[in-house]
Amino acid sequence: MMLSMKKWMMIGCTLLAISSAFAQEINTKAMADSAYLHGDYAQAIELYESLLTDGESDELYYNLGNAYYKSDEIAKAILNYERALLVNPGFGDAKANLKIARRKTIDQEMEQPEIFFIAWIKDVMHVFSMNVWATGAIIAFAILVVSLGLFFFSKVVLWKKIGFFTGLVSLLFTLIFNIFAASLKSELTHRNKAIVLTPSITVRSTPSDNGTSLFILHEGHKVEIKDDSMRDWKEITIENDKVGWVPAESIELI
Repeated sequence: MMLSMKKWMMIGCTLLAISSAFAQEINTKAMADSAYLHGDYAQAIELYESLLTDGESDELYYNLGNAYYKSDEIAKAILNYERALLVNPGFGDAKANLKIARRKTIDQEMEQPEIFFIAWIKDVMHVFSMNVWATGAIIAFAILVVSLGLFFFSKVVLWKKIGFFTGLVSLLFTLIFNIFAASLKSELTHRNKAIVLTPSITVRSTPSDNGTSLFILHEGHKVEIKDDSMRDWKEITIENDKVGWVPAESIELI
């Protein structure tokens, strides 16, 4: 009896701690939103960033991007809009605000042309988040199991046909949804895109201040990290396959 009481007390204390932490998070979010609405963007930024230390959130990244945009820190606004879209690729408001923020940058980035079919597949994949595609895969797999049951165990020919064709379709969707979810998870876990945060940087031919100057990038420019093996320098590539080295402190990973 005593053991049972202790067990229930431990469960109660755990639930109380969780509910307290959740309530504190909600309160901090409300304070951040209030600070933003009252034009105290520095306070809003501080509070949104403190919330993000507990885990990534597309909404928090979006709100943080808005606060940075209002503070005229365009590069950091772009960084956080990009992060919001990494968590939730279908976030329409983040896409719209990212386009607006990019118009304020000096460098006008040119997207690399892709084969139409590949570009279309990527667009479809980025309509929903990883979690949505994973949920879809689970639902499709459940339908597949039911369809197999109809095909193998039903004695009615019509139900066998329905089970067979439904099973084929659900198998196809299970595979597609799993591939999409896995691809988006890979984008989240293996990040190699970054945003230039300094007003301007000289991209050099070697990882040294003495390297030949190749070209200049300005804040807000999106780059791909090609070589991340050095602590103080990163090899980057941009559109048109231009490659060079920049100081690590001048860029921040999305």
